[in-house]
Amino acid sequence: MIKDDNYLLSNGVSIPKIGFGTWQIPDGDEAYLSCLEALKAGYRHIDTAAAYGNEKSVARAIKDSKIDRKDIFITTKLPAEIKSYDGAMKYFNQSLENLDTDYLDLYLIHAPWPWNEIGKDCSEGNIEVWKAFVDLYKMNKVRSIGVSNFFPSDIENIVKATEFVPHVNQIRFFISNTQEAITSYCQKNNILIEAYSPLATGKLIDDENIVKIAKKYNVSPAQLCLRYCLERNTLPIPKSTHKDRIIKNLDVDFKIEVDDMNVLDSIKEREELKKKMRS
Repeated sequence: MIKDDNYLLSNGVSIPKIGFGTWQIPDGDEAYLSCLEALKAGYRHIDTAAAYGNEKSVARAIKDSKIDRKDIFITTKLPAEIKSYDGAMKYFNQSLENLDTDYLDLYLIHAPWPWNEIGKDCSEGNIEVWKAFVDLYKMNKVRSIGVSNFFPSDIENIVKATEFVPHVNQIRFFISNTQEAITSYCQKNNILIEAYSPLATGKLIDDENIVKIAKKYNVSPAQLCLRYCLERNTLPIPKSTHKDRIIKNLDVDFKIEVDDMNVLDSIKEREELKKKMRS
């Protein structure tokens, strides 16, 4: 079953093939109960971030689940605006405290630039942060390290300075938006792509082709979208606060035929064509 399946990162660390996302889930009961339901359903990979403000609620759910810490893969992220060695160390330790753990399974740079300055050149700052990440990894404070929203040039910048290749790049990835240049680069360099917003925040579930193909496999459009990510060898991180959807999002033990994958891939091509026609 998919809930028991894992990818192997380039350093040999095992990571569950589906994660439970907590982006936009408010701190408090909503984040706590959602994570608790996810753990009860069989998720063993929880993804959060300092910027989400819900690390403490995630920690409470993990503790109350009574599942051994070693059996849960915890990911969190350094705030995007932090671009210094000391800042990275400070926020890492704060996340450890918030998550009530003495190590992380995966720590990510949330973005190559502050969210309020998208596109800003933070090359030097990213190098300093990555040096801190490498030191944390070497100190066994974190089992794997990576980046999020990084382009190939951003990755090459930190690798050139440290000779340490990220284990993961978490990017926005879903049917019609697969960021082929980034995905291809990462997969060629043995960097696992994690797919956030794998359901395009719900915007895909009414697409006529997705609905039609989902019916063929007797699954929901959401389940088809998640399976698509897996077929593309990425790791989807769906988010939900509804118990039934949390359970269904983990029930994707089916295969998509090649012809159907081609149709799903073509949705991206049609969207790009529309953009070209409008330009």
